[in-house]
Amino acid sequence: MSLFDLTLPAEKAAEYGAAVLYDEPMSAHTTFKIGGRCDMMIKINCEGLLRELVILCAKQGIPYYIIGRGSNILVSDNGLRGIVLLLCGDFASAHIDGDIIECQAGASLGAICSLALSNSLTGLEFAYGIPGTVGGAVYMNAGAYGGEMKDVLLSCRCIDENGEIRTVPREKMELGYRTSIFSKKNYCVTSVALKLQKGDPAAIKERMDTLMSRRKEKQPLEYPSAGSTFKRPAGDFAARLIEASSLKGLSVGDAQVSEKHSGFIINKGSASFGDVCELIERVKDKVYSDSGIMLECEVLIME
Repeated sequence: MSLFDLTLPAEKAAEYGAAVLYDEPMSAHTTFKIGGRCDMMIKINCEGLLRELVILCAKQGIPYYIIGRGSNILVSDNGLRGIVLLLCGDFASAHIDGDIIECQAGASLGAICSLALSNSLTGLEFAYGIPGTVGGAVYMNAGAYGGEMKDVLLSCRCIDENGEIRTVPREKMELGYRTSIFSKKNYCVTSVALKLQKGDPAAIKERMDTLMSRRKEKQPLEYPSAGSTFKRPAGDFAARLIEASSLKGLSVGDAQVSEKHSGFIINKGSASFGDVCELIERVKDKVYSDSGIMLECEVLIME
């Protein structure tokens, strides 16, 4: 039984026709396939509902967690008390106006990359294969293979700490390595405008296919994980430091430093939250002992 009265959030979701799930296993909503049950999950289907729930939870003192495809989080085996607001398939519409793609925050990056390709728009190829949502990618300024979200962002709509909806232009987003104004101030991104360029569809597809092949070749995509576990330290690479400390393949339970790419911690089958957390700390301690560099976790730990 929840410690919180969730009657009002459930009623508000019903007003908007949004799906409500109780006692939902978070392991079904994270790419790590780890996590206990949450008290309530609401599948957000519009910005208005999200805003009303954020305000309601603040007034009622109900903890809430906003997630998308769960690709960069590690959730406790004890689950989450309060409400999980899921921005995913029910909040994923997109449309194109010339060379601008406007999409809701729950749209998957893969789907938007494919939409860009089908409309001969280039600039987003670097994101093809990143398993998150557009909103999550903006939140952390996701990037790969020489590109970052800041390269293609035009503006975002978000809900601020007071529950107000605001539009933020790219120059006000404070975009840096795996950070943004949204993560610094815990704003919730609701929609995104991306500015791309017209390009040759064959060249765009070739670039997307090439990057996907590189991901499959170099990353342990065959196992559940949350992507790169650690942020890149200044002037170096987490994977190089981990490998230099002879940690490739190190395991705690079913959590393992990937033998394919040491920057990834993977779930080999039934890894627990505790297994992954202990392995993260062991890696950080050994790398710091060997190099004097303290790795910073990129994965968001939720407990």
